[in-house]
Amino acid sequence: MKKMVHAAALTGSLSRRQAIVGVAVAFTGMAVESSVRGQTVPPEAAANKTLTFLHQKTSFKASPHRIYELLLDAKQFAAFTSMAAEIDPKEGGAFSTFGGMVVGRNIELVADQRIVQAWRPTHWDAGIYSIVKFELKAEGSETSVTLDHTGFPQGEFEHLNPGWKWRYWDPIRKYLA
Repeated sequence: MKKMVHAAALTGSLSRRQAIVGVAVAFTGMAVESSVRGQTVPPEAAANKTLTFLHQKTSFKASPHRIYELLLDAKQFAAFTSMAAEIDPKEGGAFSTFGGMVVGRNIELVADQRIVQAWRPTHWDAGIYSIVKFELKAEGSETSVTLDHTGFPQGEFEHLNPGWKWRYWDPIRKYLA
C-alpha cells in the first residue's frame, strides 16, 4: 500500500481524503489478513514476511553418519517422508524430493559433518534457488543438526520455518524410533 499511496502522491491523482481512505482500507485488509480463526497473528509474524533466512537447531538419537545417510540416500529419504525421492549423493549431484516438489543440487558434502544444497520448491519462479546447509555434530549418543536456510524469497518464511519441523525433523524422529 505504501507504494500505491506514494505513486498517487507523485502523480497527484488522489485527493488527501482518498489517500487517507486508501490507507485505512489497506490497514483493515492487513488486520483481516492477519486474523486466523479468530486469533490475531502477532506483529512479528508480519515482520517475518520479509525474512529470507531461517536458523534451526535440533537433535536426534542417532549418529551423524546415520543422519547424513538419511538426508542423502533416496530410499531412506523416501521412507521417512513417505514420498518419492531421487538423490545423487555426490557433490554436484541433483536431487528431487517430496515427489518432485523440491529439487536442487548438492553443492558441498563433507561426510557425516555437512551438507550444503542449492534448494528450491518447484512452485518458485524458474531459476530461483536458496541455500540449505545442514551441520551435523555428535553430542554423546545424539547428533545435533544445525540448519541454515538462506536466500529464499520474501514471504516464504511462514511456510518454510514450520515446514522443516513437519517435513523433516518430526518424520526423521518417527523413522528412527
